Amino acid sequence: MSNILKIKTPAESVAQNHEADFSLSHQGIDNVRLAYWNLPVEALVEEAVFRGEGSLVAGGPFVANTGKHTARSANDKFVVRETDSEGNIWWGVYNRPFPAGKFETLYGRMLGFLQGRDAFVQDVYAGADEAFQLPVRIVTEFAWHSHFVRNMFILPQSLEEYKRFVPEFTILALPSFKAVPALDGSTSETVICLSFEKKLAIIGNTAYAGEIKKSVFTILNYLLPLEGVLSMHCSANVSPDNSDDVALFFGLSGTGKTTLSADPTRRLIGDDEHGWSDNGVFNFEGGCYAKVIGLSESAEPEIYATTKRFGTILENVTFDPITRLIDLDDDTLTENTRASYPLDFIANAIPEKKAGHPKNVILLTCDASGVMPPIARLTPNQALYQFISGYTSKVGGTEVGLGKEPEITFSACFGGPFMVHHPYKYAELLKGKLERYGVTCWLVNTGWVGGPYGVGKRISIRYTRALLNAALRGDLAKVEYKKDPIFGFEVPVTCPNVPDEVLNPSSSWGDTKEYDRRYKDLAMRFKKNFDRFESQTPQEVIDAGPKV
Repeated sequence: MSNILKIKTPAESVAQNHEADFSLSHQGIDNVRLAYWNLPVEALVEEAVFRGEGSLVAGGPFVANTGKHTARSANDKFVVRETDSEGNIWWGVYNRPFPAGKFETLYGRMLGFLQGRDAFVQDVYAGADEAFQLPVRIVTEFAWHSHFVRNMFILPQSLEEYKRFVPEFTILALPSFKAVPALDGSTSETVICLSFEKKLAIIGNTAYAGEIKKSVFTILNYLLPLEGVLSMHCSANVSPDNSDDVALFFGLSGTGKTTLSADPTRRLIGDDEHGWSDNGVFNFEGGCYAKVIGLSESAEPEIYATTKRFGTILENVTFDPITRLIDLDDDTLTENTRASYPLDFIANAIPEKKAGHPKNVILLTCDASGVMPPIARLTPNQALYQFISGYTSKVGGTEVGLGKEPEITFSACFGGPFMVHHPYKYAELLKGKLERYGVTCWLVNTGWVGGPYGVGKRISIRYTRALLNAALRGDLAKVEYKKDPIFGFEVPVTCPNVPDEVLNPSSSWGDTKEYDRRYKDLAMRFKKNFDRFESQTPQEVIDAGPKV
């Protein structure tokens, strides 16, 4: 905000109380009107309402409208090409190279834009395992973005810790700043750009808070594998009775990572991003960022409850301006409505945000073609093939340009837009851990049955939960399996609390010939997609793919 009239804001008198000795000038940020350092949520909500950034609704959540961008702007993301890092980076559609000189100029223009304006600063950590924790400073234009950062990451615990905080990376997020493509080398007025040499990320012309979260994830996806730690786009939970009975749920947005990991019979480690080190699994974050479109109190009571309490941020959720009641079924603004809330809002979440090693790894796919089985057991090589492939369907506007209809896609490692190294770098780390800890791997389809999108229907979450519970309890180790003739994985013939016909997707199709045609077509898509990985992938993993 540019405070030309010098109006005193609610938190102005305490803005400097948690200022770090390592000042903003180290990042070249000078001459701001006032920097608001590490304000608590209550003060940030007051600031955000005072500045007209959003509204409070029934129960206390803060609702923000992100404007033009209601999803990630994947086509506007770049990585600066630099000598020390360029050999490690998987250049291409997800990691577009950006000239170092252009980055300097662009950052200089952003610093100029910030002069005379207010800025909000949060010093936080990414990574619950102290051995691999990354200190990050996130400087935002909006107070509600600072609130988002505070919800989503791990906080220092004392004034002294804030005072001596030194960031290893800095993120600058200015939604009002517009890039000039002809001058800056960007593809549009929106730009997300990361420099590993400068240890700096910049975000301009988008208020979608997910860009901040995913910038931190991208940084960790580069740094941690270089230390032998597997960085993962997955949720995680653990048995309340055994810290080494961890389950990982890999998947893109919309496949059920958040919903399925929030299991009342198990304890939640985290809902989206984790590392797997020799110490076990650890959450990168301190909060959750859940899709809430169509959220049901009966199906997802823990997540639903967060939409009714103070401290939660609701992105692009509509509400009645008189009653202040929200409408979670309204997709007028976007299908990608979101809730950001601290992890401790989920009653069964683990405060430490870490546990032991996985016993089960679940690869979630949302199959819009309606041909994949609801659950299948994978060999380690089949798991690596599926992991590298990352087959799913993009759902409901999670990226700019997506409509309501699911779009079949392959996203490497179930998180291609955030993977910086070649996918086999992550697969190789996964392989070593699967072998070392004797992990059982599963492919679970949360998509359509009885036909493709528009013909069939999405599989019942009740059945998906029953299948997962049986897998995690070990019940599926005792049942009969049949081998899939194309993909080679094993499909259980029966499962407790699930009708047998649900386990056989072809039985719910009216036309079995059409089912066979679509299944073979999907297999060919797998093979075509995998062609780009074969040169750096071992033959035994290639051979674990479908046979057509």
